[in-house]
Amino acid sequence: MNKQYRILAATATALALTFGAAHAATSDAPNAPPPGTPGMMGGPGGPGGHHMEMRMQKQLDQLHGELKLNADQEKLWQTAIDTMKQNHNAMRESHRQMHEQFESMQNQPILDLNAMHAAHQKLEQQQMQLHEQTATAWLNFYNSLNDQQKTTVSTALKKHFARMHEHEQKMHERWGKHRGGPDAAPGAQGALGASATPKP
Repeated sequence: MNKQYRILAATATALALTFGAAHAATSDAPNAPPPGTPGMMGGPGGPGGHHMEMRMQKQLDQLHGELKLNADQEKLWQTAIDTMKQNHNAMRESHRQMHEQFESMQNQPILDLNAMHAAHQKLEQQQMQLHEQTATAWLNFYNSLNDQQKTTVSTALKKHFARMHEHEQKMHERWGKHRGGPDAAPGAQGALGASATPKP
């Protein structure tokens, strides 16, 4: 079930990101804190969220202009846009409520881990439903396109996949350097080795 959800979320992410919704990506970002947990920085409305939304809106407008939609397709496009925005706002509100709930729970002398877990599970279920609604709306739109339009969307998706892969590679490199991995600075490794060598 979890694997199926991740596949669905990835599909919704790819579609939504290409069409202008950055919010879906954050919950599946590598090394990101679990959705709804305290300290989550990449969630809807978090730092950098506005910049991402502006960038994705630009991609959205560009793609919309390239597709040259007919009246029926335009309606499905607008339905997908409205669904995406409504679900984005719903996710933002659920994250806000979750944050407040966790803050309240942390102030208790004895933590109720069962209640915290249940709250987190509820948030994940809500997110899954919203992801599915968003993905379904975009898939309905995509299925209405002709082959030429689908090729345009596919090209945009492939570019997005390439950017995601590049970003993930950079994240792994930074993580490796931070952890003192093979990519770490030689001087730092040398200093570490010298400090571990016993003096005669």
